Amino acid sequence: MIEVSSLTKKYGSTVAVNDVSFKLESGHVYGLIGTNGAGKSTLLNMLTGCLSPTSGEISIFGDDIYEHAMAAKRRVGYLPEIPPLYPEMTVFEHLLFVARAKKYKGDRYHEIARVSELCGVTGVQGKLIRTLSKGYRQRVGIASALIGDPEVVILDEPTVGLDPIQLLEFRNLIASLREGHIVLISSHIMEEITSVCDCIIILAQGSIAAKGTLDELEGSRRGRTVTVLSGGNSEQIKEVIEKVDGVDYVASYPRGDYVKSVIETKEGYDVKDAVRYAVSSAGAEIREITDSRVSLEDIFIRLTSEAAMKAALGSRDGVEERREPDTDVHPDPAPRARRREKQSYDPLGSPYLDSRDDAEDDVSEGGERQ
Repeated sequence: MIEVSSLTKKYGSTVAVNDVSFKLESGHVYGLIGTNGAGKSTLLNMLTGCLSPTSGEISIFGDDIYEHAMAAKRRVGYLPEIPPLYPEMTVFEHLLFVARAKKYKGDRYHEIARVSELCGVTGVQGKLIRTLSKGYRQRVGIASALIGDPEVVILDEPTVGLDPIQLLEFRNLIASLREGHIVLISSHIMEEITSVCDCIIILAQGSIAAKGTLDELEGSRRGRTVTVLSGGNSEQIKEVIEKVDGVDYVASYPRGDYVKSVIETKEGYDVKDAVRYAVSSAGAEIREITDSRVSLEDIFIRLTSEAAMKAALGSRDGVEERREPDTDVHPDPAPRARRREKQSYDPLGSPYLDSRDDAEDDVSEGGERQ
């Protein structure tokens, strides 16, 4: 289990992640979604110990990510948004390097074969990474994260660059990892999140706006969604639709030469005809109007829009929360020094790579490869 409690990250006066708490359990695939700048990558970097929080706690199967860093990180496989690959290495050389860096004690060649087959890179093991397409580089990054069969798999935008066939293979891979693992996926692609995830966390302006299963999130909005593609000005269209009886919420924004309006209705209301009349009466041509159940995309648009509006109003009115002195700017020297001492390590040196083990590996691996 991963337990996150009151996690906050500040950069000066900017709050990237604000008082986030949740629990992730084995046997489930979790989706993390949010707009650009919502704090997703910052949150993932803290979960993997790559970034220290301003305040809050992270526990991975009982091990604090900072107090017991090595024990906690051994359980985690992480793929950042930009895969950390060495372009001048072959795929095999890179995976072997990762296995050694993780101090994998089993048969490393067998493990490389296992993850290569899982991720579909067996056929390119002898190729230089710099010669691979973006989709294959992404596959190599996923294979690197899976070496050692970690109990926690965290993937940041893992489907970027994958073609439709590779996307299907990725879904099958995630399905195979569900049992006995905690899988956390960050993505902008709603279809991918809804197709593979059991539970979804929506992050907006650094805070959790909603979390739950897809049915729970969709069930939280009892009405229906009307989507309108029309001409006109987005602000004017929004204002007109808001006056229609039964409309609960409207988000209007430019979409090419048109304006797209996503409307959530109150329970029991059918506003389709009234909306069509109101928009037409405003002199705007309607190109398309559809009516459906509230979807994850509709919920996402509403929650992120509301969060952005609150942030904008707070900034405009000069409303600022009272906060304690920023510990990153004015640290308490003693405890910060102690924490730095616990966290600091050289990822290519002892104790992460033992020089004796490394020398033995060079001999044995050289012999096997010859």
